[in-house]
Amino acid sequence: MKPISAVYRDKIMQMMGKARLDTVVTEQNVYQQANKNVLPYIDEILKELILPGSGVDGTENLQELLKKAKEGHSCLLLVEHYSNFDLPALSYLLRKEIPDGQPNGQEIADAIVAIAGLKLNESNPVVTAFTEAYTRIVIYPSRSLQGLDPEKDRAEIIRSNAINRAAMKALNEVKVSGKLILVFPAGTRFRPWDPESKRGVREIDSYIKSFDYFCPIAINGNVLLIQKGDMAEDMVNPDVIRITAGPVTSCAEFREKARAAAEAAGVEDKKQATVDAIMALLEEMHQKAEERRPKPQGTPQ
Repeated sequence: MKPISAVYRDKIMQMMGKARLDTVVTEQNVYQQANKNVLPYIDEILKELILPGSGVDGTENLQELLKKAKEGHSCLLLVEHYSNFDLPALSYLLRKEIPDGQPNGQEIADAIVAIAGLKLNESNPVVTAFTEAYTRIVIYPSRSLQGLDPEKDRAEIIRSNAINRAAMKALNEVKVSGKLILVFPAGTRFRPWDPESKRGVREIDSYIKSFDYFCPIAINGNVLLIQKGDMAEDMVNPDVIRITAGPVTSCAEFREKARAAAEAAGVEDKKQATVDAIMALLEEMHQKAEERRPKPQGTPQ
């Protein structure tokens, strides 16, 4: 295996020529519309890496969720996170697998607004170019705040607060405008050497509390294997990708059941218990889908 920056160097250079590379995030630009000029280059890469047997299960659930969003309900996609190509693969397969239907895959993909960490914009221009193909709201993640010193990093803490206030304002406006807000409950990609990276972050409880409906999304297969560096160093890995969309679920009902179960078990942190219940649901879906997922073989589709 080789890093994506080496295997697709020419495509990446062409893509960067079309990119805006708006790398510095401020409270004025937390909502970033997709740059459609970049998307064809990513689609070409995915076409080479995604193998036959790939596809989307539960498309009817995504169609139902988007219909609810268009009716004015606030709707979440709660997605497993293994790779910086999770969202690109989801978007690509939706558009490829649901050419017809009401709504079709293109409509669903276009409705997605991802909650994205600041690092995707500011760490590396190559990563930024890939990221800007998809509409997103940029936040300053809680994980990034943990290592900051209240005195030495005061300016950065003030900046983080300003960015997150602006992000929440943008989110409150967008979530009732027919969009599907995509959130990775783990808050980071799963790192096999760090089991804690698969635990959901406590803040996800706030999303579930303030939204009407969600669909859980399991992702099986991975075409970009994470390394101990940024996305440019991740290894390409042709694979069969199966996306599984679970049923449309009432956020209030799910949260109420999770909190009741936590109280019955004597668990004090009910917010974390709700997020743990989401992660357990995603893991169950993942394991069932993995049993059905075809073994990689043949040539990319």
